[in-house]
Amino acid sequence: MKRLLSAAAVIAFAFTTAHAQVPVTVFEGGRVIIGDGRAIDNATIVVQGDRITQVGSAAAVKAPAGATRVSLAGKTVMPAIVDAHVHTSTTEAELVADLQRRARFGVGAALSLGLDGTEAAFVQRGKTGPTLARIFTAGRGITAPEKGRTEVPYWVTTADEARTAVRELAAKKVDIVKIWVDDRDGKFPKLTPPLYTAVIDEAHKNQQRVTAHIFSLEDAKGLLRAGVDSFAHGIRDRDIDDEIVGLFKARPNFVLIPNMPDRGVAVDYSWLRGQISDGELQKIQAGATDRPQAQQTFGIQARNLAKLAAAGVKIAVGTDGNTPWAPHVEMADMVASGMTPAQVIVAATRNAAEFVRVPNTGTIEAGKTADFLVLDANPIDDITNTRRISAVYLRGAAVAR
Repeated sequence: MKRLLSAAAVIAFAFTTAHAQVPVTVFEGGRVIIGDGRAIDNATIVVQGDRITQVGSAAAVKAPAGATRVSLAGKTVMPAIVDAHVHTSTTEAELVADLQRRARFGVGAALSLGLDGTEAAFVQRGKTGPTLARIFTAGRGITAPEKGRTEVPYWVTTADEARTAVRELAAKKVDIVKIWVDDRDGKFPKLTPPLYTAVIDEAHKNQQRVTAHIFSLEDAKGLLRAGVDSFAHGIRDRDIDDEIVGLFKARPNFVLIPNMPDRGVAVDYSWLRGQISDGELQKIQAGATDRPQAQQTFGIQARNLAKLAAAGVKIAVGTDGNTPWAPHVEMADMVASGMTPAQVIVAATRNAAEFVRVPNTGTIEAGKTADFLVLDANPIDDITNTRRISAVYLRGAAVAR
């Protein structure tokens, strides 16, 4: 018995000593945007190791003795962004570089949707280095044959092929199943209702969710009736009607990732100076001109997003492609569509984190991982202030910028 008590005392002492050695940092004096619609002025955040242990008003939080103190006077803190629709590089070295770049722009995690034909994303998925955004993956997506486009997705023509593809994806434990339902302007056959219904049914049998690339209103209706869990794009061919609003409202857990198109207006990209090469910046700026046709295309999706947001549809931020700074443009486009900055921040943080199923992140609360941005101005006042990044912290560590 004495030996057992002695061993227990040693373990307890070791645990206490290790816990005491975990660094504690107190961030104080700034405004904190929680990520769920709430905000705290003159707030204090206590971070121990990689975890937030306290957050609240300065009067309500008692800073631990001996903690490192960081003044955030005049700053605003918001949760790290989660990008719920990307297509990253597929070699491990290039993927790591992608995730480093995302971290520098305040992106804490990203979901790669359907074009991962290598194991790179699966290998990297479980890694949580403090300088990298986390990666989640759908592996290979599922579509009808599209000869001449990428051959990474499963090309299916029968329900049996569709179900077999889903079972293979489930065995790899993908984070979601991605399908494409689009004829690409009439160039390819579209994934038919019997095929996408088979995918959705088999995925749900295997405890997997399904997100769909869509274009048309009619396909969106069919997919909602078939039980799809998310759209990776908004409806793009026409203004939505009352019928589809009702279909959305009947699915309170459904998530829309709008992925807004180019607004077709002249905008200033000088905020990227020093973050990307001068040549890349010059090319991007040269393309940011007024284009009436693009404005009309944006207008359809903007009106549709505004109607669905007003109807209470759950919305998350996703950008498509592999541009690390794109969430900051997407958020501004969503505000231009009629959402409020506060709604868009929730979409980019809590909602996107919940959709991607990033554990313990998405909001700034006790018990959550310390993933957050420090901004020089308040994005509730102007959503483009998310671009004015003073510092990024992932897993409690500052990201070199």
